[in-house]
Amino acid sequence: MAGERVHRMSHSVELAAPAGVVYGLIADAVRWPLFFPPNVHVERLEFDGTNERLRMWATANGEVRSWLSHRVQDPHDRLIEFRQQNAQAPVESMNGTWIVQERGTGASVLTLLHDFTVVGNRAEDVAWAELATDTNTRSQLANIKRLAESWPQLDELVLSFEDSVRVNGPAELVYDFLYRASDWPELIPHVTRLDLTEDVPGVQVMAMDTRTADGSVHTTESVRVCFPHAGRIVYKQTTPPALMAAHTGEWSVLPDERGVSVVSQHSVVLRQEAVAGVLGPEADLARARRYVREALGRNSTVTLDLAKRHAESAVRML
Repeated sequence: MAGERVHRMSHSVELAAPAGVVYGLIADAVRWPLFFPPNVHVERLEFDGTNERLRMWATANGEVRSWLSHRVQDPHDRLIEFRQQNAQAPVESMNGTWIVQERGTGASVLTLLHDFTVVGNRAEDVAWAELATDTNTRSQLANIKRLAESWPQLDELVLSFEDSVRVNGPAELVYDFLYRASDWPELIPHVTRLDLTEDVPGVQVMAMDTRTADGSVHTTESVRVCFPHAGRIVYKQTTPPALMAAHTGEWSVLPDERGVSVVSQHSVVLRQEAVAGVLGPEADLARARRYVREALGRNSTVTLDLAKRHAESAVRML
């Protein structure tokens, strides 16, 4: 476009990890919300093994943003090129390349290139885009380094699980209970405070105080993306409890011919350095895994049971 100015940025990090491990973390974009702080949710819309189309939600300078991204994967040369297809103002276009280079046995260099344009090219908007790109990129690279360098332990640090209930009631009522999280302090015993804003329909930002089994209160902050027609609410804790480096999850309301299944799914990355401080000097990762599974599962089950009661009570009153 005439008169537009392309702004370019380059960031690199050295890693004590094999190039193949690093590339694998970048290629699996669906898991980015679990691994990278800025990413809230990623939906893979298309993938043929090379070309990929993603819908992405992420935070940028404290705002939740969403866009479509087209990526071209090249595992042979360990390159991934990307292009945002509907960038949000003030960003007009955003393109880039991930480059993974091997540096001897068990070592590599990761480079992330960006080039972007800004609507009107106003100085304040350019500064906003540069700050968001720099902040998110530094966060991503730092987390890729941390994860890649601990990859032999990654299976111990990551855990995923789910809980479910069957409901003899309308799926719409179950979804409504889960969607109206602002009402949870009056409905769910372990939720003592919840502040929620929804400036963009379907994107909820919330801060919640939760009382644990030992009586202590944990404060978490989350972003939720709601898909009412699909009966799904996905979320990312942007400020998780001390024992977790990351926590993502999903509520799914699944109707069938006999009723409704409601599923609560969690994925967690444990913060190994926090285990002893939270659970005691003798605690190990195995105990931390059990603790997190029991604590999150207990709260999820309470919420699921209350959603079930809400929907089934409404049916009995008709």
